[in-house]
Amino acid sequence: MALIEGCRHSLEISIPVDEVEGETTRIAADVQKRARLPGFRPGKAPSSLIQQQFSGEIRQRVLESLIPKHLHKQFEAENLNVVGTPDIKDVHFHKGEPLRFKAEFEVIPQIELKEYKDIEVPYHDPAITDEDVTRRIDEIREQKSQYVNIDPRPLQDGDHAVVALRSVAGVEGEPIKQDEMVLELGGADTFEAFTENLRGLSPGDEKEFEVGYPEDYGVARMAGKTVRFQATVKGIRRKELPETNDEFAQDLGDYRNVDELREAVRKALFAQRQHDAQQEAKNKIVDKLVDDYDFPVPEVYVERQIRNRVEQSLRAMAADGMDPRSLKLDWEKVKDSQRDKAVREVKASLLLSRIAEREAIGALRDEVDKEVEKIARQQREPVAALQMKFEKDGTLGRIASHIQTEKTLNFLFEHARKTA
Repeated sequence: MALIEGCRHSLEISIPVDEVEGETTRIAADVQKRARLPGFRPGKAPSSLIQQQFSGEIRQRVLESLIPKHLHKQFEAENLNVVGTPDIKDVHFHKGEPLRFKAEFEVIPQIELKEYKDIEVPYHDPAITDEDVTRRIDEIREQKSQYVNIDPRPLQDGDHAVVALRSVAGVEGEPIKQDEMVLELGGADTFEAFTENLRGLSPGDEKEFEVGYPEDYGVARMAGKTVRFQATVKGIRRKELPETNDEFAQDLGDYRNVDELREAVRKALFAQRQHDAQQEAKNKIVDKLVDDYDFPVPEVYVERQIRNRVEQSLRAMAADGMDPRSLKLDWEKVKDSQRDKAVREVKASLLLSRIAEREAIGALRDEVDKEVEKIARQQREPVAALQMKFEKDGTLGRIASHIQTEKTLNFLFEHARKTA
């Protein structure tokens, strides 16, 4: 085996003449059984004529039979962990001579692990203050708030205006139309143009005005546009928040009083912030690992990771209302821009797999089953049917790999040297 570059190697293989001739004879005999030639009964055409008439097919089948067989045999003999599909080159196939060919392929790199159980990482458990708890309860009160209609009067800041809205200029296609839109005058989520133009109007009043939208606005056809609206005020509402009392706590769940609710909120906030802080620490551990190792990675893995990154970006665009098909991607430029990150992600994956192998960390069957059951609930599908589907399309393997990665990250975090 010869090293070409990075993880790419080559092998030159020669298959003895007698094996080539034996396989050629076998395949020719198989073709002879099925051949239909004028003047001969099925299966009775002479072998010499079969080899002449069907030489192309016989040659291709001999290559397809012998090359993979001998490649696999050589890979096993040299204990090579090959990834991707080998490129077959320089095929020498002539009658009376050995079949010779060259194969180029990539292998998973051998990684000599260094110490990984004492990686220094900044981390401390989060502190949850009374103010944090109160702020979260206020958010819950906002979610449970109700809007109450109040008597007609001129709108002022803090009011929630009920408005019928229709665009009259500034956007292409169908007009933007909202029969009943609630806007809080002076609110953080309300564009200033709406507050300024609605302030002082009373129910029944109409007005036309323009609103400028930023380039990054979530609705694509309004982003960066100045839209002229016709607005009709239909009413005024006041937002009423529930009081923070024992009745409010009991309505939210199995809490007897506000103190129990506050304690539950404190625990939930701690769990979420602890998870986020640990995730950040794990990311730093992985970054340190990647920085500490220098080894080549298979190009086929890098390409796959780039495609995964691009597909995630396209799905995010689609979720934001953009049509990914309208983008004209220059794949070579995309690869160049994403390559460094993809290489680091592949290196991280290979390192974590190697550590998992060393520490005998893997996904247990019941852990995979629980994840499948969770997905089945989310998709409202029978567990057994989803299990069969995942076995066929390889999703079970990906789930197991994800669980193994998470367990390996937990292992590294537990054994890390945490500093304040």
